[in-house]
Amino acid sequence: VDLHDGDWGTVGSVIFWNYTHDGKEKVAKEIIEAIDEAKKSITFKVIEGDLMELYKTFIVTVHVDTHGESNLVTWTFKYEKLNENIPDPNTLMDFCLNVTKDIETHHLK
Repeated sequence: VDLHDGDWGTVGSVIFWNYTHDGKEKVAKEIIEAIDEAKKSITFKVIEGDLMELYKTFIVTVHVDTHGESNLVTWTFKYEKLNENIPDPNTLMDFCLNVTKDIETHHLK
């Protein structure tokens, strides 16, 4: 993960990701569109990378709902496919869920 523009954790910042998805090396460049501290959510818009080969737009919102010592993380994808033959991003959602589980495991240590 590299910061390409702006400051970490601020709206308008541009972040570049290298990641492995479905066994393949991928890249994504995202801009932080919104941060809501009160609602514990952050919204990213993908502006470059592998996802743009499949989707016209791809926006990801991550929301954390806290109840006592429990946290519930919700990932929301808003996207427009380039055509009807493009699959829904189900495996990408699986990837995000696994990232969440890895973070949880790390924090529970």
